[in-house]
Amino acid sequence: MTDATPQGRIRPKDRDAIVQSLRAGVVPRVGQQHIQVGRAEEVRALVRDVERIAEGGSAIRFVIGEYGSGKTFFLNLIRSIALEKRLVTLHADLNPDRRLHATDGKARSLYAELMRNLATRARPEGGALASVVERFVSSALTDAKSRELNPEVVIREKLAALSELVGGYDFAEVIAAYWRGHDTGNEVLKADAVKWLRGEFSTRTDARKALGVRSIIDDADVYDQLKLLARFVRLSGYDGLMVCLDELVNLYKMANTKARASNYEQILRILNDCLQGSAEGLGFILGGTPEFLMDTRRGLYSYEALQSRLAQNTFAVGHLVDYSSPVLRLANLTPEDLYVLLTKLRHVYSAGDASAQRLPDEGLHGFMTHCSERIGEAYFRTPRSTVTAFINLLAVLEQNPGADWKELLGGVELAADINPDLAPLSETEAGAPAAGADDELASFKL
Repeated sequence: MTDATPQGRIRPKDRDAIVQSLRAGVVPRVGQQHIQVGRAEEVRALVRDVERIAEGGSAIRFVIGEYGSGKTFFLNLIRSIALEKRLVTLHADLNPDRRLHATDGKARSLYAELMRNLATRARPEGGALASVVERFVSSALTDAKSRELNPEVVIREKLAALSELVGGYDFAEVIAAYWRGHDTGNEVLKADAVKWLRGEFSTRTDARKALGVRSIIDDADVYDQLKLLARFVRLSGYDGLMVCLDELVNLYKMANTKARASNYEQILRILNDCLQGSAEGLGFILGGTPEFLMDTRRGLYSYEALQSRLAQNTFAVGHLVDYSSPVLRLANLTPEDLYVLLTKLRHVYSAGDASAQRLPDEGLHGFMTHCSERIGEAYFRTPRSTVTAFINLLAVLEQNPGADWKELLGGVELAADINPDLAPLSETEAGAPAAGADDELASFKL
């Protein structure tokens, strides 16, 4: 995990994607294996979760880390491992318009984003929903041919396993409609079936007219549909479904207490199902900051049932750890880990060509010393700004062959990452309810 001497050429496509993403301060979608360092035990713990999901079990993890500590990178790394293990993955970031629970379309908006980002090993960039349905139909046709049966009979037989779940009947009818479109060459019917599965029908009338079903995927159905999808992808030949949700701090930032509590109730429902094993072949990874978890006023710990389930193991104190808990706290990188990371970044930037590297090992030590003097230990504990500055330094050295790295270091400006979620509360968040908001005490008289 922490090999300090990276070897091998890097494909130009991967090199450019990694460099451009890191320079902009965002996580690269590809090539994570080239820059992964440290956190070996955390990765092993999540790999065991992936294997449990592939065996038909369930799992849930809350990945908790400081702002800028690498949570999003870690989630993307686990997602890429899940794809290699033949799982289907969904991923999305929560924001003010995408929530786990809502009554105004925001939960359906989250579901639609998840469906757009549905990925398989063959299509890791997303948009793989239609190919998953096509694979199910193809496998059913192969099965029907080997058994000398009518394909529709075999499809109905396979889909019968979904009828026991909430919304399973209409889900099965939509898949059957896709098969009819496939059998008759009706591309419109196939497109309507995929549109329904993506949650893009806004009225039941349109859905009934297009597909003959009486329901649509709405705010209240999101989690039930994810459970259905997990069962369906297993019928399609995949091993399970992993859902990655990042930026859950957006729930923590919600001003309306009732809306926040409703979202936490949904998290509790998901947590109970996964811990009890009642969600077959389904796993969740949720990323958030320590404040999102532990704040007893607005965080998950403000909801008593969640606090009791997510409390830290009282025996895991000092240097003792527990990687089996639902809460996985990301360990901070050490200076040694950061040195390995900078070595790998230099290797990636030169596309694996050692002769093209403009910064010697001495320069790596000099850069780390400079960072330490400017922002203290935050340079390796929350390395986002450090990595961005290092990529910028390499860019200048590459495009100005005569430049001296020692002189350039003096001009490198660094600042510790500041968590915007800890900024002073707005008037609304601090207690004054917004117009139309029902948030705690409205008036008081003596």
